[in-house]
Amino acid sequence: MTAWEAPGPLRRLGPRPLWLHLMLATTPSADWQSVWRSWSAGSPAAIPAPDAALLAGIAAYRRHPFQRSLTPPPSIWAEGSARLLDYGPPDGRPLLVVPSLVNRAYVLDLLPAHSMLRFLAANGVRPLLLDWGFPDEAERAFSLTDLVAGRLLRALESVGRPVALAGYCMGGLMAVAAAQLRPALVERLVLLATPWDFWAGDEAGARRLAELLPMLEPGMGQAGALATDALQVLFSLLDPGSVGRKYRDFATQDPASERAALFVALEDWLNDGVPLAAPVAREVIGHWYGANAPARGAWRMLGVPVLPESLRVPSLVVVPERDRIVPPASAHALAARIAGAEVLTPGAGHVGMVAGSAARAMLWEKLASWLTS
Repeated sequence: MTAWEAPGPLRRLGPRPLWLHLMLATTPSADWQSVWRSWSAGSPAAIPAPDAALLAGIAAYRRHPFQRSLTPPPSIWAEGSARLLDYGPPDGRPLLVVPSLVNRAYVLDLLPAHSMLRFLAANGVRPLLLDWGFPDEAERAFSLTDLVAGRLLRALESVGRPVALAGYCMGGLMAVAAAQLRPALVERLVLLATPWDFWAGDEAGARRLAELLPMLEPGMGQAGALATDALQVLFSLLDPGSVGRKYRDFATQDPASERAALFVALEDWLNDGVPLAAPVAREVIGHWYGANAPARGAWRMLGVPVLPESLRVPSLVVVPERDRIVPPASAHALAARIAGAEVLTPGAGHVGMVAGSAARAMLWEKLASWLTS
């Protein structure tokens, strides 16, 4: 009996896209670029033999019984697909959190023991999570200006008092722009794994990503958005070897352990992505990566350049040392542009920093202390 024939119901269709994960992680030593070229040339025979440990890990993930059961808190504001979720308590210091547009917001509230927002709520902070939701037909025509100068600023105004504003990943760039547009609404700024210099460390790689934009246009033109599976392909290509490593390791774990449940919860979240509105995708891929617009002072909001050096607000920039999504040099470039910014460098990756097994000690406790000091 093979791993694929193991008993138990199939609970998941991921990891998605499955074909790419299998191709990129066929063997530990696979040259994924050569494999990709062989497929493009119509020569699938060049793909290495299947990897039993990899297949066992993927099968174990697909059949794991875990199901996330956390109930989201009440919403205090809504517009279109977006909601502002209030984690309380009412007398806590308000912190409005802006997540990325390409992943579900609940990574910050993943499990009872792995929820950054519930930890902060228990330690003097009132987290307010801006859940962007799943973009409807009208929202697929939105630009970054529509989302920042429109929806984000209206969410900020709905709180009724100045807040600490935190942005995660691309949500951090949006937070910087919002803080510049309406400084009276922001009393503190937190930037978590936020890129700024998109050419830092690998200008050629950023340009290659931008060169893929014409290939993505037919799908975006039809759907009005960059599809979730296409986004997953782009993320996987940032570190293709990690796919095989994590699933081979999962094959060796005790499925009843807390570690296995956390792995499955994070993988479910990764596979539960949302499409990115086509105008936003074009700006991010073409202007951020292709032209490095933020670092060059060429990214504009309502016609005004977004300049971190113009901010006059206490700021904390968190740069995870093992981030493979946002190179640390890219995030450090942002910290260097904000006068007096404090920098925290947890020894974690992009996601592990906020939701991993060591996130509480590495980030949550320090963030709660900084916000309430």
